[in-house]
Amino acid sequence: MRTLEQIKQASLITAIKTPYLASGEIDLATYDYLVEQQIAAGVDGIVVGGTTGEGQLMNWEEHLMLIAHSVNKYADKLVIVGNTGSNNTREAVKATEYGFASGMDAALQINPYYGRTSIAGVIEHFKRVLAIGPAFIYNVAGRTGQDLTPDIIEPLAQHENFIGVKECGGNERIEHYEQQGIACWSGNDDEAHDARHTYKAHGVISVTSNLIPGLYRQLMDSKSDALNASLQPLMSWLFCEPNPIAINTALMMTGAVKPVFRLPYVPLNEQQQAQGVTLINQLDGVAVVGGSKATPLNLENTIILP
Repeated sequence: MRTLEQIKQASLITAIKTPYLASGEIDLATYDYLVEQQIAAGVDGIVVGGTTGEGQLMNWEEHLMLIAHSVNKYADKLVIVGNTGSNNTREAVKATEYGFASGMDAALQINPYYGRTSIAGVIEHFKRVLAIGPAFIYNVAGRTGQDLTPDIIEPLAQHENFIGVKECGGNERIEHYEQQGIACWSGNDDEAHDARHTYKAHGVISVTSNLIPGLYRQLMDSKSDALNASLQPLMSWLFCEPNPIAINTALMMTGAVKPVFRLPYVPLNEQQQAQGVTLINQLDGVAVVGGSKATPLNLENTIILP
């Protein structure tokens, strides 16, 4: 396992996609292909079973298997972050213990959602999971319905296992934390270039880098307003529906993964797919995971599983 300081050096972490076989099982061969594309592009780490990786659609057996598989094959090349958070503290504790027993470097921990609790309850929840091992705290109020404000984060940042925040609350919030020595990774792909180079974020935990890891590596390594501007339409399209619908569709359209969805996710509609095909095919094909021209999905061959 890496130290906190080593983990903090990771500026580009991909929230890796989980692909499926037609049977509905996780497609480990294709998963390995996706991860190896990330390694080849110079990505620093992956989040396993995050929102993009559809951890919310997995049972814990699948989820923890995928973390263990990732550690076994790639821990020498990537920071392995297991999304072992839950709105159920007991489940989060158990999953986090198992994840660290498998050798993951860090956990991604979210505040309890839907069955929301008090601020005091949120803080106690995080203290329990931080006691187990190094963790990123994930603030995404648009999904949880509860913003993790500085009065919550700043005391937690004193914990010895606190790595930093995956922050979706904007770049002013990121700047505020970084000025205090609290490490932040942008959770908003369209803002991440400026977060990194203007607001001094440590980096990004990205969806877009599933599709264009090499170009996103460039965005994190060097300030380039031109490259950032050129990628804004693609990043906007990737969030035209709730994530991970568009990134799933995109990786299927480039042939990187099989056209298999787990409900409640379904493909983008024909008009949205056409927009994506145009945006993807404007890029150098070598830079796109799948390596081929994007084409709309053949819905007759697309499998949507319960």
